[in-house]
Amino acid sequence: MPTSTIVIAADHGGVALKSQLKDHLQGHTVIDLGTHDAQSVDYPDYARDLAEMIASGQAQKGILICGSGIGMSIAANREPSVRAALVGDRFAAQLARRHNDANVLCLGARLIGPDMALDCVRAFLETEFEGGRHQRRVAKMSAL
Repeated sequence: MPTSTIVIAADHGGVALKSQLKDHLQGHTVIDLGTHDAQSVDYPDYARDLAEMIASGQAQKGILICGSGIGMSIAANREPSVRAALVGDRFAAQLARRHNDANVLCLGARLIGPDMALDCVRAFLETEFEGGRHQRRVAKMSAL
């Protein structure tokens, strides 16, 4: 896995999974935006903060976790330079990178377990964007 800066955030529904995943990101610079406990918080705040870091270039990739992953992905994708993909297995994580050049991985802590989540993170970080015919499609997504 090439090293990079990865920003990670979760709401109260994803804080435990975030903690488990962070332990497996050795070799990368990891910026943890929180939350750090199970106290109820609003996931759009964390998605916005992460998206701003991606947009500014402070991090190359991000990982967002909430109960379902849905709210985080919707909120993060409001930033035009973010391509957040909600995935539930390794193949989806690979396709998100390979075909869509996804730069934010979204996970649903209540939908997948830690082993599957870690497999998704590994696939997301190891897979390169194919470019080619996919490049013009990715450009169109950012222009919407």
